[in-house]
Amino acid sequence: MFSLNPKRILRLVAENWVPKVLSIALALTIFMFHRINTLETRFFSSLLILELPSHLCPSSSYVRMIRITLRGDANNIQPIQDDDVEAYIDLSSYESPGTYHVPINIRKKGTAMEVEPLEISVNPVTINIDLDYKQNKYVPLTANIEGTPEPGFDLVSHTLSPAQVVLEGPGGLLENVLELYTDLINLNGRNADFSVTVPILNPDPLLTIRGNATTEFKGFVHSRIDVRNFGNIPITLLNLDPALRAEPDFRTGTVRLEGSRGNLDAFSPPSGFLTVDCSVITQAGRYTLPVKAALPPSLSLVRTDPGELGITVTAVEVETETEPEPEMEAEDQ
Repeated sequence: MFSLNPKRILRLVAENWVPKVLSIALALTIFMFHRINTLETRFFSSLLILELPSHLCPSSSYVRMIRITLRGDANNIQPIQDDDVEAYIDLSSYESPGTYHVPINIRKKGTAMEVEPLEISVNPVTINIDLDYKQNKYVPLTANIEGTPEPGFDLVSHTLSPAQVVLEGPGGLLENVLELYTDLINLNGRNADFSVTVPILNPDPLLTIRGNATTEFKGFVHSRIDVRNFGNIPITLLNLDPALRAEPDFRTGTVRLEGSRGNLDAFSPPSGFLTVDCSVITQAGRYTLPVKAALPPSLSLVRTDPGELGITVTAVEVETETEPEPEMEAEDQ
């Protein structure tokens, strides 16, 4: 039966110990080299997460995207999702504004929790960040309009709902923001009222718009209203007593009409367009009566010239027949 002899074992180990140590070192080197060659490296970028106290916020630009390097077995690191490794800085213990130099930390989630071994490194390793007190204020919105409606139409008015929003961020930045603009609102080809929801443009990534950062734009598009004069229109006297004769101061007039360009282009004053009602005249004299225009529904009257017409009225002379005088008899010679 074979028995272990410690002395014999030590003697065997001590024999040719230098080659044996070198062999072991070489074996370890080969193992580590093989191990390194079988590991895979993967890179991706992650948005830096800030963990802040509620009363503070960043007041100047800082590094937002962090380069993350994963190193491990190829079969293990490939299934890891980008959002399963978070880069963050913990500022929750800071109480006052200032400039701070802080390290970037890593937090594993999901599939990354199950991978071992896994080497994770970040670039940069630390960052500088400026903090200020967080404030907020109401800021009015302005519509950012471009383009033109269909020919013959105009945007006559518009509304925004909401018309103002709460903007939040460092006080130094907030005081310089007097208004916010919407995203572009295109009017091209519009010929009727319309409504559209548009994003509100944030002027600085350090500022936050409370709510969903959108507003409803309502545009009121009407047919364009033109004004045009029509002159040398005959004025017709109506309902004059046949026993009276009227002599108007003017026999023609001018009207100023308002309407769409198309309706004005198609309009031509018809016969009897301008009239004066003489039914109130019962005897000879001097009268001033209003001039009326027979407008189509598509047009509006701005004014008539003259607006009132002076008329001189006289009675019609009736001729009466007279009997011839009897011939005188010739005197007897």
